[in-house]
Amino acid sequence: MSFEQRVTSLGLTLPVPPQPVATYVPSVRVGDLLFISGVVPSRDGQIVFQGKVGRDLSKEEGYEAAKISLLNALANVRQAAGSLDQVKRIVKMTGYVASHEGFKEQPYVINGASDLLVAIFGEAGRHARAAVGVAELPLGVPVELELIVQLLPDDS
Repeated sequence: MSFEQRVTSLGLTLPVPPQPVATYVPSVRVGDLLFISGVVPSRDGQIVFQGKVGRDLSKEEGYEAAKISLLNALANVRQAAGSLDQVKRIVKMTGYVASHEGFKEQPYVINGASDLLVAIFGEAGRHARAAVGVAELPLGVPVELELIVQLLPDDS
């Protein structure tokens, strides 16, 4: 089953790629690596979750916010590569979690994205990762993700 088919079989739909909210581009390709800029939990240009995890949101809501953010990241991958089937492997993800003082479950929150990457890409979705607690994130969101993706060679 292709990666595109796996997304559909999981009952998921990739959104329209989100537009940058500042002076940057959604992705940059260098050789076979695709760097995806930070994405947040939004749908149709509207923020879905806001606030700090551990105060305004539960860790489970943070997990869901990470899943939504990942779908936005994958929309940017598809836009840059033409198809998720051009992905060779997910190399690295960095997840930032706006955390209330004392909240220490950032890895659980970012698992929302990691678990989905493995569900879609299988072994190719297993990745290096950082889950970082921060005081604030842009637009008051609880999660922001960055990805580094290895693509198949252009002649594939």
